[in-house]
Amino acid sequence: MARRTFGVQRGRVRSKTAVSGGGSGRPVEEVVRELKSNLQKPADEDYRERSLAIHGLVCARCGRTFEGKDRRLLTVHHKDGNHHNNPPDGSNWENLCVYCHEDIHSREVLGDYFGGEGGSSKGELVYSDESASDGFGTLAEQLKNTGKKK
Repeated sequence: MARRTFGVQRGRVRSKTAVSGGGSGRPVEEVVRELKSNLQKPADEDYRERSLAIHGLVCARCGRTFEGKDRRLLTVHHKDGNHHNNPPDGSNWENLCVYCHEDIHSREVLGDYFGGEGGSSKGELVYSDESASDGFGTLAEQLKNTGKKK
């Protein structure tokens, strides 16, 4: 394995490449395992497992039970929206399936949008055909009347 070093001398950057010996002789899998074990997990990352142990493998919203390989479909929802607020008693968490979790967050986004926080407070007209002489100017009105016979 080659080792490259850089140095500055008289305003110029120089690089050196040194070829090392045949390595440590250990299998790659062992080196990877050692590197992974040396990585320290932040304290907040294990809150999912704590929440699953406290609240069980049940979605708090729809009541669906998850076991085995479906366990990955359970997520932890922070009730106050702060992902850094992870009390050890689990009072800020609720286990939700991915479908209910997505529904809750999409409702918040829609609520912000229609409430005026995320966009305009009034709906915008997407299409209008002012030249329509029959009084059906909007696309929605035209779509409603496509099935009607004249």
